[in-house]
Amino acid sequence: MTVEDAVTQEIAAAHYDDEITIDQLTELVGAETAANLWVLKQQLDEDFVNEVADA
Repeated sequence: MTVEDAVTQEIAAAHYDDEITIDQLTELVGAETAANLWVLKQQLDEDFVNEVADA
């Protein structure tokens, strides 16, 4: 794992834990990576999982 990958993982973890906003995430990792991480967060969100399971 590169240093850049490790930093991106730490930034993603901060986003998943709601420690940084989507705007801050975008500034730190760029729009494409931020969008991908946002989608992953939505997929991991328990409420989202429950909604999908109930559908």
